[in-house]
This record gives sequence, C-alpha cells and structure tokens, in this order.
Amino acid sequence: MFKTNDYFEGKVKSVAYENASGTYTIGVMEDGAYEFGTSSNEEMTVVNGTLEALLPGASEWATYPAGSTFHVAANVKFKVKAKGVTSYLCRYY
Repeated sequence: MFKTNDYFEGKVKSVAYENASGTYTIGVMEDGAYEFGTSSNEEMTVVNGTLEALLPGASEWATYPAGSTFHVAANVKFKVKAKGVTSYLCRYY
C-alpha cells in the first residue's frame, strides 16, 4: 500500500512505500527552501536536480547534485533548498 504526502502547500509531494529492503519515500520538490524534521535516521539521495542542505551541526550549506547522498540523524531538523524542480529518494533506517 502506498501513502501520499503533501507538504508546504503542495510544493513538496512524495509517495511512501515499504518493501523487503526497507521503508522509503520518493518525491519531488519545487524550487524553494524547506525545513524538515526527522523521526528516524534518513538517507536522502538526489535523483534529479540539485539540493543544497544545511545539516545539523553544519555551519555552511553543502551542495548535492543528482546521484549524491546525504544522511540525517533521527529527531533533528534540517534545511534544504531545491535548485529548480528536484526529485529525491529517501530511505528510513
């Protein structure tokens, strides 16, 4: 069964699913800046486009182009900026 998510007045949309290898969301962000909170550890892979991320403990934004991955710990907040329409895959662990 799939679960759809709609955030930031429809500017971020995702579909959540589970399979034998874990729990995931795959989504799309419109150009813009967003802040997310985590409830579990996350591995975010940029599928298409570019994200800039300000991760917990970091003082500078890091750029993640398509094909790159970053990790975020559970129970924290982090900020991202989508540079144009950007798609991502998030694995929860």
